[in-house]
Amino acid sequence: MAGRRVFHLHLVSDATGETLNAVARAACAQYEDVRAIEHVYALVRGPKQLERALGEIEEAPGMVMFTMVNDDLRAKLEKRCLELEVPCISVLDPAINALGSYLGREISHKPGGQHIMDQEYFDRIAALNFTMAHDDGQSPGDLDDADVILVGVSRTSKTPTCIYLANRGIKAANIPLVPNIPLPPELGTAKKPLIIGLVANPERLIQIRRNRLLSLNEKTETDYVDREAVAAEVAHARKLYSRNGWPVIDVTRRSIEETAAAVLNLYTRKENA
Repeated sequence: MAGRRVFHLHLVSDATGETLNAVARAACAQYEDVRAIEHVYALVRGPKQLERALGEIEEAPGMVMFTMVNDDLRAKLEKRCLELEVPCISVLDPAINALGSYLGREISHKPGGQHIMDQEYFDRIAALNFTMAHDDGQSPGDLDDADVILVGVSRTSKTPTCIYLANRGIKAANIPLVPNIPLPPELGTAKKPLIIGLVANPERLIQIRRNRLLSLNEKTETDYVDREAVAAEVAHARKLYSRNGWPVIDVTRRSIEETAAAVLNLYTRKENA
């Protein structure tokens, strides 16, 4: 884009930096005419790591965003940024201060507290193991142990959505709809899981499938990318979902994160019903 502004963005964290990176990218995404050159400093928990970050900030001045709970380190960071005349923002302070005021509690000052290996952590690992074992119709014998089952034709983002859900602690399996291949009988008898049908616009599916074939150096024209055949696949999928009363999510214009969020909304509603 002509006139696009490029700037340096320094992200300093005393933990993995995942939260900080997500906040920074969400903020930058609101500005279409800018591009951030990210400088990421994770696990900054001592003077040595902080000095390295400060050195790079001095060499390439730009906005600084941080998540640090050590008062001495953050004071040193803020002081040096003030001297360099670059903005320095603690992205979690508003949320932490508001929560502390509401709860009437002091913060723990423990870096990376959200990453402790508690039961929730091990539940996420178990969910990921389950999801990997039940990808693309594998291991249908214990489908009833799933929390969520995604059903859809090829290239409706079933696998990446399931992996995303697993990282949220959801045991997610996925079943492909393949022409002339029957669904596993265990799907019809599963009572516990929320079963969701995924669909997409046939034109979009054809585009994605063609790109997939090109990546495999496959140029043969098949029903996999035939317009009528793909449209028939989608129509069959919709009829199947309607017949079984399964909720449907159209993934045509959704990112993996947006699809997963829609699944989580449906799952939460089911659990709270």
